[in-house]
Amino acid sequence: MSTEQALGPLIIGFEGTQLDEDTTRALSHPAVGGVILFSRNFESPAQARQLISSVHELRSPRLIVTVDQEGGRVQRFRSGMTRLPPLSVLGRWFRSHPDRARDLAYRHGRVMAAELLDLGVDLSWAPVLDLDRGSRVIGDRSMSDDPDSVAQLAAWYVAGMRDAGMQACAKHFPGHGSVAADSHDEVVTDLRSLEELQLDLYPFRSLAREVAAVMMGHVCYPAVDARPAGFSKRWIGEVLRGELGFEGLVVSDDLDMTGASPAGQLGDRLEQAFAAGCDLALVCKPASAQQLLTREADWPGPPRQLMERFRGKPMASLKEQLQVPEFRAWRSSLDALMKDQ
Repeated sequence: MSTEQALGPLIIGFEGTQLDEDTTRALSHPAVGGVILFSRNFESPAQARQLISSVHELRSPRLIVTVDQEGGRVQRFRSGMTRLPPLSVLGRWFRSHPDRARDLAYRHGRVMAAELLDLGVDLSWAPVLDLDRGSRVIGDRSMSDDPDSVAQLAAWYVAGMRDAGMQACAKHFPGHGSVAADSHDEVVTDLRSLEELQLDLYPFRSLAREVAAVMMGHVCYPAVDARPAGFSKRWIGEVLRGELGFEGLVVSDDLDMTGASPAGQLGDRLEQAFAAGCDLALVCKPASAQQLLTREADWPGPPRQLMERFRGKPMASLKEQLQVPEFRAWRSSLDALMKDQ
C-alpha cells in the first residue's frame, strides 16, 4: 500500500531486478523523489514493467522513474526493445539530407519515449546537446559538431518525445563535448573564454524553453567559475536561469563521478549542488544513496508542479501505436540504422 509523502530531491539507483527490503526502505525515505534504472535492473520488458509497478506502489504521489535510453552505447534497456542508433547518425544524415535527418530525429525520440512509457518509465535523460568536438565520453552520443545542427535536430527529437507523452532533459550544461577528458574518471577543466563557450551554449539556449529539465555537467570552466558547473551559482543562476530564461528543474549529474570531486566528499557535493541552485541530484551508486539517506538534514523539496511535469503521459498505448503502419516502420528503420553501425 502506498503512503502519502511529498517527493524529495534525490534520484537514486539500486541493485537488482526486483525490490528487496533494503531498497524498499531507501525508496520510502522522504529525501527520495525518484529512481534511475540501469542495465542491472533490466532483464526483459515484462520484468521491467513489474519492477516499475512495484516502485509506483510504494508512495503517493508515486516516485519518478527514469533511465538513460539515448541509443548506441548508452541504451540501458535492450532485450525486447528497439535497438536505437547513436545520435551521431542524425548529424551524418543532416550534412547531406537535412529533411531526412530531422525526420529520423523525430522518430528516434518518439519510438524511444513510447517504448519506455509502455513500461511505466516517466523520463529518459535525453537529449544530449553536447557538441562532438573531441570528448571521449561524448563522442557519438552527440548529434553533431555543429551547434546549429544540434539545435535543429534536438528540437525534432524533443518534439518526438513530447508527442509520445514524455518530457525532455537537455544535458550536459553548459557543454561537455569540447574537452577530451571523461568526467566519470577525471577532474575535467575547459580553459576557453566565455565568448568561446557560446558555441557549446547555443543548443541549450535554443532549447531552454522546450525542455522540462537541464542536467549540469561536472566540468570546470575557470574563465567563468573555478567550480564544476553543477556547483556554480553563476552557471545555474546567472547563465542558465538568468540569460537563457530556463524555468524547469536543474539536475546535478551523478554525484559519485570524479569530475564532482572538487566540491569535496559526497555529503559536501550534495550540499553544494543544492546551494548552487540544483533542484535534484543524481546518486547512482546504491551504497552512496544509502550513505546520504542516513544524514540528518533538512531536505529541500523540489517544486511539486515541476516534478509533476516529469510524469509520463502516454498519448496512446504501445499496443495501439503498433497498429499504425507508420509507427512500425519507424521502429524498423531505427533498428536497421543500428545494424549498419
